[in-house]
Amino acid sequence: MVITTLADGITRTVGSVTDTLTAPFSDQVIRLGVTGLSRAGKTVFITSLVANLLDRGRMPQFQVAASGRIQTAYLQPQPDDTIARFDYENHLAALTAQAPEWPDGTRRVSELRLSLKVQPKGLLSGLQGPRTIHLDIVDYPGEWLLDLSLLEKDFATWSAEVLLNLPDRPKSEPFLAVLGETDPSKPFTEPDAQHLATTFTDHLNTAREVGFSDCTPGRFLLPGDLAGSPVLTFARLPAVEKAARKSLWREFERRFESYKRNVVRPFFRDHFSKIDRQIVLTDVLGAIHAGPPAVEDMRKSMSGILSAFRAGKSDFLTRLFQGRRIDKILFVATKADHLHHEQHPQLTAITQALLRDAKDRADFSGATTQAMSIAALRTTTESTRTHQGRELGVVRGQLLGGDKQAAFYPGALPEDPSHLLGPARDGAKNWLDVDYEVMGFAPAPLTLKPGEGPPHIRLDKAAQFLLGDLL
Repeated sequence: MVITTLADGITRTVGSVTDTLTAPFSDQVIRLGVTGLSRAGKTVFITSLVANLLDRGRMPQFQVAASGRIQTAYLQPQPDDTIARFDYENHLAALTAQAPEWPDGTRRVSELRLSLKVQPKGLLSGLQGPRTIHLDIVDYPGEWLLDLSLLEKDFATWSAEVLLNLPDRPKSEPFLAVLGETDPSKPFTEPDAQHLATTFTDHLNTAREVGFSDCTPGRFLLPGDLAGSPVLTFARLPAVEKAARKSLWREFERRFESYKRNVVRPFFRDHFSKIDRQIVLTDVLGAIHAGPPAVEDMRKSMSGILSAFRAGKSDFLTRLFQGRRIDKILFVATKADHLHHEQHPQLTAITQALLRDAKDRADFSGATTQAMSIAALRTTTESTRTHQGRELGVVRGQLLGGDKQAAFYPGALPEDPSHLLGPARDGAKNWLDVDYEVMGFAPAPLTLKPGEGPPHIRLDKAAQFLLGDLL
């Protein structure tokens, strides 16, 4: 393990030295990592971001676009031949069709290169020609990012932490029942392992569907070509003192370490450690709807995610000797279009409070962080309704899976985020005074003018934070 870690570090350092020494003689490259948890909208975010960088009519808060310094933008082949290309064209076609549909979500690492011809700014800008800046967008599942926290845990610690939380998770009873019938000290058999792993994976999928965030190991949910392999055939077990060498406990412990070594560490080495800027998308509204346990689970998950970032300033010596470091991280609550704009400040404040532990850790290490609420693709319009003698701000859109238009009011988000986070931290099972609803909206049919990208809410502000200082 130590030798592997040392070798990984040497490889990253050599790569960083090469990047640093050749950078002055080549086009600038910005690697933007896009991740988030299930249904947070990563695919839609990337598709809308690229479309709005190609046609910049809806990007007034993205200063380099608003000033006209981006002369042209175009897609070209990505530099990494072994990584899947982000399927931008088909995703955009799905969103802009006469009967638009949401594109499929992220299930693997993918990449897209957008190149920009940018006129320099400053006193000498008139004497210089445009420069080419390559934006490499790296899309990867947030479930895999959560796995990075496993590198600091052994099997016993990981098992104990999750077994402690299982009773609070919905639909955990089948797995707990199987655990109750299992003696982890007994001799290992493959059928026992498969039964435990299958039941455990079913629980993870259910927890994710109802709004929980921490569903590690992430590859259990998105196995790809590892499906059915021993490295994905284990589960959490109660502690055993001095387990025998061929016991179920010892084999699961071995497979857990193999998972970290052969799945998690290569992801960190090959993809995550090369990122310059990062955006983390979260479905905060979905977690609020799921209840206090889901909100607390999201808070802990986002704090754990931050521990995976090698955050800090990226100057010449840092990059030369330590490799790339993420120096800007944006935490985003998506689906802001599901709320009337009057409630957007509350959603942003809740996101800031929800991510406070994680954000403080990044700020302390030198990274610049920010939280905001956005909608990468706006699917609703706003109106008001009178209810019990008062005016309510509602949103109206087409319901997912049907052709009906519906007006929706999710409930009043509190002005003080502690009214949500306090009960969540204290272990409340339900909200006491209000129910928060969510509704699935279909993408609205679009009629785009020449030079306009898809409609959005604050996507340009997000782009300014992530990229503005580099362009």
